[in-house]
Amino acid sequence: MEPQQRFHHFEEDFRDPYSRDRDRVIHCSSFRRLEYKTQVFLNHEGDYFRTRLTHSLEVSQIARTLSRMLKLNETLSEVIALSHDLGHTPFGHVGGDELDRLLKADGHALGFEHNFQSFRVLTKLEKRYKEFEGLNLTFATLEGVLKHSYPYKKPFLEALDKRFDLEKHPSLEAMVVDHADEIAYTSHDIDDGIKVGLISFDDLLDDPLCLRVDAMVQAEGVGRKEHLYRHRFVAGLIKLLVEDFIAHSTEGVARYRQEIPIAASLDAALPLPVGFSQETATQLKRLKKLLFNKLYRHEKIVSKMYAGKQCIGGLYHAYMEETDLLPPRQKALLEARATHRVVADYIASMTDRYALKMYHELSGFSH
Repeated sequence: MEPQQRFHHFEEDFRDPYSRDRDRVIHCSSFRRLEYKTQVFLNHEGDYFRTRLTHSLEVSQIARTLSRMLKLNETLSEVIALSHDLGHTPFGHVGGDELDRLLKADGHALGFEHNFQSFRVLTKLEKRYKEFEGLNLTFATLEGVLKHSYPYKKPFLEALDKRFDLEKHPSLEAMVVDHADEIAYTSHDIDDGIKVGLISFDDLLDDPLCLRVDAMVQAEGVGRKEHLYRHRFVAGLIKLLVEDFIAHSTEGVARYRQEIPIAASLDAALPLPVGFSQETATQLKRLKKLLFNKLYRHEKIVSKMYAGKQCIGGLYHAYMEETDLLPPRQKALLEARATHRVVADYIASMTDRYALKMYHELSGFSH
């Protein structure tokens, strides 16, 4: 179990607390590694495709827009967005799922979960101070990263500091980031999928939400066969979702501020005060299901992800079997931490290409 989080005093600084948090995140090693971690397409397949880094920047941009329009704290939303994927393994969600499976198969019931790993990166795994671990961030930022997606209550969070009340919703800014994340990955996965030819607009234009966007694009005078259509479609989808979210969240934000005392949190059993209209939420859920079937389960994606799973598994078994394969810093950590967690943390920190490089070396294979 993780020890309770210790919060440290902040030194005097000319920046506001959330700006300081943002700067510390941007300068940390885990943030830079996101450039070479998979979003959907493996990083080495081309320079065009989104990575975890570009995705995090896109989520941040959307979250800042939503927060500004809803008169929330734009910088808090920004730092939560920039931090929310720091705990992702190589090879996207499939890498985290495989690491979770391996840990549980070895009898470690807590397994692996990327939101909690992002929290651990910020509070434990990054080392920037002599006196303590982590980046010394504000409570609001840490809670926003830990609880930016629902549901919050999971078995491995039970030992957390009680201030991270899993029975309560996080800040409005964290809720905004959750929806900004959804807007970003839905629109940009469509962009990348069409660019590489794994899906087409023929697959999409029977979908109600896509038909709404199509009408917007054609109203601009851009036809479906034109080169600009894909760009205008993606921009139109983001615009539609952003405007819908703002229109159907303004009242909830105002009510939340009137009814909830300062520093209090909304009970997690109550509906979120922000979100899409019912029509758009239903249509977005349907579109995501379509993308799951047509894009994320496409044989070319599945084959790459299967290779990624093999890589994660190979590295895990190798390091668990022979800890002398670990670098000096990780070997030193074995004196204070469980072997399985040191190994999992090390693998999770790797970029796609470094994980593949190590896997090939340890397997005796050449590229």
